[in-house]
Amino acid sequence: MNFVTLNNGLKMPQLGFGVWQVENDQATAAVSKAIETGYTSIDTAMIYQNEEGVGKALKEMTVPREELFITTKVWNSDQGYENTLRAFDESLERLGLEYVDLYLIHWPTPEFDEYVDTYKALEKLYNDGKVKAIGVCNFEIEHLERLMKECEVKPVLNQVECHPHLAQNELKEFCEKHDIFVEAWSPLEQGGEVLQNEVITKIAEAHGKSPAQVVLRWHLQNNTIVIPKSVTPSRIEENFNVFDFELSAEEMKQIDGLNKDRRKGPHPNEMNVR
Repeated sequence: MNFVTLNNGLKMPQLGFGVWQVENDQATAAVSKAIETGYTSIDTAMIYQNEEGVGKALKEMTVPREELFITTKVWNSDQGYENTLRAFDESLERLGLEYVDLYLIHWPTPEFDEYVDTYKALEKLYNDGKVKAIGVCNFEIEHLERLMKECEVKPVLNQVECHPHLAQNELKEFCEKHDIFVEAWSPLEQGGEVLQNEVITKIAEAHGKSPAQVVLRWHLQNNTIVIPKSVTPSRIEENFNVFDFELSAEEMKQIDGLNKDRRKGPHPNEMNVR
């Protein structure tokens, strides 16, 4: 496993396990399999409605809590200072934990303009020791700039849609400049056409790896944190086995060239659902 050091000194696995779109009753088995495989970073959220399933898997595991890295998120309808503090306590109870390692704002929802107050609640949770680190998801540069101007604790990371067809180069450059990691959700474009791309498949064949493993390796070598999701045991293992090969500079350049700035999900400025 590769680890990154966040801007507050906390170490985080660079490869984690995501449970978006995993049913609550499936989450327990999927997370258990992931931890058995070697994942120690688990990424969930209130809106996924599987925190209880994740918590059940964590309770059944023999891995010490301090060796796990658990992330969850505050949903749009729970934004605002007091609402966020309440939502956090509810997430903690569903997970059956005494603290989480990372707590994130799920979307900025700029139409409602509450993300600054929401982030100030995250700062309180951080200062109170209930979370080890705080950050955001789906924030554009303008949202990050405002947070850094009006708040005290810099986000440790920004979790955004990122894959070879949406490289997020400008956002990555900004985050790197300000010591904020980029974490990729939908790193495989939700199993989309990027995995059938001829550039990817040829590189995969050359390394004796799957297209998914090549894309995950591209993320890792770009210093991006990545959280692939699967409920299939063989895929969970496959996605983990990406540390025994390396892409050449030329191969990285070829994959970089696939960028189309094309999203599968909504643009953050247009995602104002509550």
